Amino acid sequence: MSLKDAKTSLSKISKSLEKTQESREDLIKNTRQIITLCSESIISIHRNDIKSAAAKIQSAKRLLEKFRKEIDQGLYRYLIPSEQEFVEASSFLAIIQNKPVPSFESLKVKEESYVLGLLDCVGELRRNVYDKIRTGKLEEAKKTFDLMEDLYLQLYPFASFDKIVKEARRKLDVDRILVEETRTALTEEIRRQELIDTIKKIKE
Repeated sequence: MSLKDAKTSLSKISKSLEKTQESREDLIKNTRQIITLCSESIISIHRNDIKSAAAKIQSAKRLLEKFRKEIDQGLYRYLIPSEQEFVEASSFLAIIQNKPVPSFESLKVKEESYVLGLLDCVGELRRNVYDKIRTGKLEEAKKTFDLMEDLYLQLYPFASFDKIVKEARRKLDVDRILVEETRTALTEEIRRQELIDTIKKIKE
């Protein structure tokens, strides 16, 4: 009896895993730039700086394409967070520009990344609704809310895939609260505006 072959195998496996671990750490470190670019693009959208937002999203897209070509498929799951941010930013920009929300095929992302990114986009739409309420753009706020609610309803069935799409159920729970809170705020503002209009008519 001998462990000679086992020792040789374990040594090779150890070296292979060390290489994989180094690649994983490098990937996580480098993809932070993608996440940062997407976060900055969302901030730019809220500031109505669409040109800057689009440029940052394009930069993130180029980096994603670069990493997809370079990484081993076994490490692809570590690209999910950056793809998720990319989907969120790209979808939010499309909505603000009154364009169709892009498909996961056109964004070239994994299905999981797409679903999670859209779930996060609901939160950005909520903020946009509040911004429009604050600036007196009620009709636009209504349209954005309708789309926000519709997006949530389209995503709701994915709660059953929570074991596959990690955090889907938790994000859906958060989105449900956001939708209800936004509906309440919008309804209150509509009623307030109707009351103001009624008072103005009486005074006339």
